[in-house]
Amino acid sequence: MANGAIERVAVIGAGVMGAGIAAQVANAGVPVLLLDIVPPDVQEGGDRSAVARAAIARLRKTDPAPLMSDEAATLIEPGNIDDDLARIGRCDWVIEAVVERLDVKQALYEKIDAVRRPDAVVSSNTSTIPLARLVERAPSGFRSRFLITHFFNPPRYMRLLEVVTGAETDAAQVARVSRFADERLGKTVVRGKDTPGFIANRLGAYWIQAGIAEAVDLGLAVEDADAVMGRPFGIPKTGIFGLADLVGIDLMPYINANLAGSLPKDDAFHALGRDLPLIGRMIAEGHTGRKGKGGFYRLDTKDGGRVKEAIDLASGVYRPARKPDTAALREAGVDRAGGDLRALFDAPGSVGDYAWRVMGRTLAYAARLVPEAADDILAVDDAMRLGYNWKEGPFALIDRVGAAWLVERLKAEGAPVPPLLGQIGGRTFYRVERGRLQFFGLDGDYHDVVRPEGVLLLEDVRRRAEPMLKTAAASLWDIGDGVACLELTTRGNALDDQVLEAIERAIKLVAKSCKALVIYNEGRHFSVGANLGLALFAANIAAWGEIEKLVAAGQKVLGALKYAPFPVVSAPSGMALGGGCELLLHSDAVQAHAETYAGLVECGVGLVPAWGGCKEMLARWSAPGRLPNGPMPAPAKVFEMVSTATVSTSAARARAMLILRGRDGVTMNRDRLLADAKARALALVDGYAPPARVELTLPGRSGKTAMDMAAAGFRRRGVATDHDLVVAGGLAEVLSGGDGDPTAPVSEKEMLALERVVFMRLVRTPGTLARIEHMLSTGKPLRN
Repeated sequence: MANGAIERVAVIGAGVMGAGIAAQVANAGVPVLLLDIVPPDVQEGGDRSAVARAAIARLRKTDPAPLMSDEAATLIEPGNIDDDLARIGRCDWVIEAVVERLDVKQALYEKIDAVRRPDAVVSSNTSTIPLARLVERAPSGFRSRFLITHFFNPPRYMRLLEVVTGAETDAAQVARVSRFADERLGKTVVRGKDTPGFIANRLGAYWIQAGIAEAVDLGLAVEDADAVMGRPFGIPKTGIFGLADLVGIDLMPYINANLAGSLPKDDAFHALGRDLPLIGRMIAEGHTGRKGKGGFYRLDTKDGGRVKEAIDLASGVYRPARKPDTAALREAGVDRAGGDLRALFDAPGSVGDYAWRVMGRTLAYAARLVPEAADDILAVDDAMRLGYNWKEGPFALIDRVGAAWLVERLKAEGAPVPPLLGQIGGRTFYRVERGRLQFFGLDGDYHDVVRPEGVLLLEDVRRRAEPMLKTAAASLWDIGDGVACLELTTRGNALDDQVLEAIERAIKLVAKSCKALVIYNEGRHFSVGANLGLALFAANIAAWGEIEKLVAAGQKVLGALKYAPFPVVSAPSGMALGGGCELLLHSDAVQAHAETYAGLVECGVGLVPAWGGCKEMLARWSAPGRLPNGPMPAPAKVFEMVSTATVSTSAARARAMLILRGRDGVTMNRDRLLADAKARALALVDGYAPPARVELTLPGRSGKTAMDMAAAGFRRRGVATDHDLVVAGGLAEVLSGGDGDPTAPVSEKEMLALERVVFMRLVRTPGTLARIEHMLSTGKPLRN
C-alpha cells in the first residue's frame, strides 16, 4: 500500500453479493481474495475452498455478466476461512458479506482482528444490522477502522454504495474507502446514518409494501398498478410488481419484519406492516419471482410456445397478461414521464387513488427521513435514483407536485406533515441561482450542489452557459481550457443528415476557436447508430438517391472528423452501435465508460457498415504483430465479428475487439467520464498531427470465396438464412477488397467506394427492408 491506496481486497462470504462485490473489485484491476466456509461434507484431501471456487465459476456463467472480462476472473483468488484467513493480512480492505446473523458476524470480526493489518479497513455489507450492534464487542482499534459499505445487487451494474459510519470510525479511513469506491469501482457514495434500512431500502421497502397492499385493497390488476407507478413518475416500467419479481418476493417478509422490529413505534411504516396471505402462499409454492417459478408475472409454456401470465391479486390464479389500461393516465396527461403529477393524484377512480396512496405517501415518508436517516435531501434523492433506478429522486418529484400542495393534501386527509415539508412552505427543494444548482438545507437556506473533485457534468455546463452551436440534432459547448464538447440530442442519439451537418459545422467552429473536441452526451446511450426509420421511409418511396447521399455524407463527415487539424476524443457510455461505433473508430482517442456496449451491427439488419467502419477495423487488425502475416487473417477476423453483429459487453471486451486500442482509456465512474475525456483531449494537443491515410493489403477474390464458404457452413447448420448469405457475401466483398489485384494496396477512397456500393445493393433487397421494419417495430433483430 502506497499513500493509503487500496491495492488488494479481501471479501469474506462467496454468496451472490460477496462474489459480485469481488467481481467488481477484479473489474477494477485489483487483486481480490474471496473466502467462504469449508464445505461441511468435504472428504479428506478434498477441495476445502470449493465454495469460493464454485462461486468464481458461476461468475463466468451468470447473465448479466458480473465480470467485464475473462482476465478479471483471474484476479479473484479462492480460499476458505479456516485455512486462509491469515492471508487477509496482505489486504488493505476487508469486506464482510456473510449471513445476516449478528453472532456469526461478531465471531468473524474477532478472527479478522487477530490477523488483519493494523492499517487495513474492515467493512460489512449488511443491509439490516446496525453498526453499533456489529462492533459492540470489538476493541477500539477495530471500531476506528470499521464501517458499513452497503452495495446493491448486482454490484457491477448498480451505482449506489451506501456508507454508514460509527461514532469512532476514523474519517480518514472513510475518505479512503469512498475514494476507491468512487474512482475504481464506479460507485456514487451516499452517506447514510446508522438507522434501520439506511436510506434506499428504508424508503424503497415502504414504497413497495404500499404498492402491493394498496393494489390489493383497490382491486387493481398488477399490469395497471405497474403502469401507474412506472413511466408517469420516471420509474422503470417494471413498476412495483415487476421489481418485486426481480428482487425476489421471498425477501419481502424478511425485510419488512426487520424494519418493523427496529423502527420506532410511531414510524409510518407500521401502518403498512400487515401480512398479505397471497405473498405467503406464493413463497410456499415457489413463486418467488424470476429466480423461482415466476412471481406476480411468469412465463408459462403452452402449445409449444411461451405465454406471459400475471397473477390475479384477489384469487391468486394466473391468467394471460394483458396490456395495462392507460385510459385514465392519458386523460390526466400523465401516460408518459414529465406529466402533471397533481393531475394524476387528482384523477378520479382507482388510478388516482392508487397513485396518491402509494406515491403521495411515499414522498411524505421521504421527507421524514431527513435528518433521521440522511443529512440532506441530496442523499435521499441519490439513493433512490441509483439504488432503485428512479429517474428523479423523491424531492425532485415533490418539486414537480409542489411542496405546499402536498402539505395541503396531507392536512386534508388528517395525515401528519413532516417538519421538512412544513419548513419549506411554498419554495422548491431545488433551484438554479446564477447558473448553479442549489438544494434546500435543514438550516432553511439554499446551498450549492458541490461535485466531487474530478467530476464535470454537461448538465452543469448547460445551466451556466449558452452553446457555441445549437441545432435540432446537436449542441456544441465550451467546457473550458479550449476544449469543446459536441452533444448529440436526437432520440437515442441516432445519426441522421441533421447530425452529420452539425458535426460538420462543429469541426469548422472548433478549428477556428478551440484546441480539441470531445464527443459526449449524458443520455442513456452514446448512439444507437443511424436513423433506420429515415432509411426505411426513403426506401419505401424508392428515394435511393437520398439514401446514397446520406451514405456519402457520413463517409465525408467522419473522414473530416478523423483528419481534423485538432484531436478528437469520443467518450461513450451505454450503446455505441453501427454508426455510433464508427464515430469511435474515426476518433483520435476514446475514453470509454466501463459500461460501453459497442459494435458494428449493420449485418443484423441486412446491411454492411458504410461510414468507414470496415476500413477502420481492417486497419486495426492488420497492424503488425496483431495476427499472423498475410492478407487473409485480418479480413477473416473482422468478418467473424461484423457478420455476426457482435457487440462488446463492456469496454474491456471492446478493447479485445480493437474497437478500443491500447492507448484508449476506461473510466469506471460515469460521472467522471467527461472530465477524463477532456484531460485526454488536452494531452493530445501539443504536437498534434492528423493520422496518416489508410492503405490495406487485402486478399481479393480468393479471400471472398473463403469467407463465403464459412457463411455457407453456418447455413448448412441451420443458424443462418438465405438472406444472411446474401449479406455475408456483401460483407466479404468489402473486406476482401473486391475484384482488385491482391498484390496492390487498397486505398481508403477505394474502400469507402466498396462500402457504399455494397450498402446500396443490399438496401434495395426485400430481405433487408423486412429486417429494418422488424427492428423498428420490435426493437429486436429478425431471427431465423
